[in-house]
Amino acid sequence: MSELDRSSVKEDGKKWLQLGNITGVFGIKGWLKVYANTEDKENILSYQPWYIERNKVRQPVKLKAGKAHGKTIIVQLEGVDDRNEAETWIGCDIYIPSDQLKKLADDEYYWSDLVGLTVMSSEGQAYGVIERMLETGANDVMVVQGDRERLIPFAMDQVIKSIDLGEKKMVVDWDADF
Repeated sequence: MSELDRSSVKEDGKKWLQLGNITGVFGIKGWLKVYANTEDKENILSYQPWYIERNKVRQPVKLKAGKAHGKTIIVQLEGVDDRNEAETWIGCDIYIPSDQLKKLADDEYYWSDLVGLTVMSSEGQAYGVIERMLETGANDVMVVQGDRERLIPFAMDQVIKSIDLGEKKMVVDWDADF
């Protein structure tokens, strides 16, 4: 499994992935605190350009600088040079078009590819649709919403028997009562 869940939005024929969001300001020179949805938080810095949704408009921005700082990432955007301007960006979401993602091996998936798949048992029982993914210590977990919510571990071969992205379907070997 590879990084990036979490939310994806289709717009203008493109699939947009939410990389994270701007959570606060840092210092007085326009630096911003960023929450990253990427598996390794510093990976958010490798995607360029970012498209930040501000006032319901998504606009491309360039990073002037960025780095890890404690448990967060701090960045400076081109044209944002003071704290007052930086404060206007708090709460904005950061997106990239999905075509910026690197190509994965056949047995690897981005979370955003899995969200929305219909999950079926090996016997053909429909469990529901993957609503979101959770990262736990041992392995990732799929939150499947159907007649009830099911938490199913994302364990290739042991639990996951097949994934067909074209058909938007996943087959699992998982007891319906769990």
